[in-house]
Amino acid sequence: MHAPDLTSPAHRRDLVLVATLMVALAAAAGPSGAAAAAVLVPAALVAAGLGSVGRLGDGVVRRLPPLLLAAVLAGGAAAAAHLVPVGLWLPAGLLALGVVLDRVLALETGILAQPNVVSDGDRARVLVAAVVTAFVAFTGAAALVPGGMPEPVGAPAGGASAMAQVPLVVLAALDALAALLVGWRLAELRFGQPVEIVRSAATYAFVTAIAAGLIRAIDLPRLVGPAVLTLVFYLWDTQHGSAPARRRERRFLMEMVLLAILAVVVVAWNTRVPQ
Repeated sequence: MHAPDLTSPAHRRDLVLVATLMVALAAAAGPSGAAAAAVLVPAALVAAGLGSVGRLGDGVVRRLPPLLLAAVLAGGAAAAAHLVPVGLWLPAGLLALGVVLDRVLALETGILAQPNVVSDGDRARVLVAAVVTAFVAFTGAAALVPGGMPEPVGAPAGGASAMAQVPLVVLAALDALAALLVGWRLAELRFGQPVEIVRSAATYAFVTAIAAGLIRAIDLPRLVGPAVLTLVFYLWDTQHGSAPARRRERRFLMEMVLLAILAVVVVAWNTRVPQ
């Protein structure tokens, strides 16, 4: 039996349908199954996708990056699915997820099949997909951590104070992992050298982790935190990734030193935040 080709709309939609159904099951499982679903759903999508795009690439290293956005998007949706109220909102959310997943996979497989250099238009479309994916992933990370979405001032207690039960590092690590994977895809489109890709992706993760710490200290309510993280991610991409000619060893080292200093400040600030 031949592996399905994701450039075929029918085969691509089959994969999207399976991923969407798994997210629906995650919503039914509730918070108790959110963590497992956040791992299993993207793992299943990647496992199926690697075989599906086999004829388009020449190895796992080339075939994996185009699946990163879809995998992170599905994982974030699975983690946050239990937040969607039961009723018309859930089917509408699943439909929206299916449409976005299909478009992301269509974009990525189209890029992978191109023999020439990726166009600026495709890069811009990947960036839009990356921003949407980052927001869903950051929301999913906050949904996994108790107190990750503090209630607004005046709301019933129990949201923000619950964060004291879980170290801040857990939330920051989840956000950083999502930013690393999404940033990896963006860096892979810009740089040909693996070292440059790794270094660029690492900065996305580092900046996002620091921003997550700042947001925790401020206690931004509900979806405001993920939205601000997404803005930080986008701004870092425009500042750090839009001019690769300026990325040199000394500049990169200075950036990392400044980020490390800021990280220390964030950690010190959070240790003084009353729980």
